[in-house]
Amino acid sequence: MAGRQSAFQPAVGATPPLGPVDGRSPEADALELDRVIHERVRLGIVSSLAVNGSLAFTDLRDLLGITDGNLIAHARKLEDAGYVAGSKCQDGKSSKTEYRLTRLGRAALRAYLDHMEAIIDATRNPDRG
Repeated sequence: MAGRQSAFQPAVGATPPLGPVDGRSPEADALELDRVIHERVRLGIVSSLAVNGSLAFTDLRDLLGITDGNLIAHARKLEDAGYVAGSKCQDGKSSKTEYRLTRLGRAALRAYLDHMEAIIDATRNPDRG
């Protein structure tokens, strides 16, 4: 597990989120973060995969400091959304699960980070806009 990183670098040149959806105000839209990614453990999973490319189940579990059951539940939610792909392979006598971020997952993480950066910018610079 040496050399594995859990932090991610924010997107460079982040853009603000898209305008209002379904006639909602920009303020209401700003609160609508991607709920699949926004949960702490799932954000940790996609961030770790974005930095490391792919991780074995045990490495990801240890990196995040969570239980097997917790990782299974959150990984399943991310797989159902199409953000993460898990693949099983034989590693000697035992099977090994490897997770990677999908193209859709990478785009969703980028959009999430852009959205968060826009909220942070609006909070730090309320006179702008």
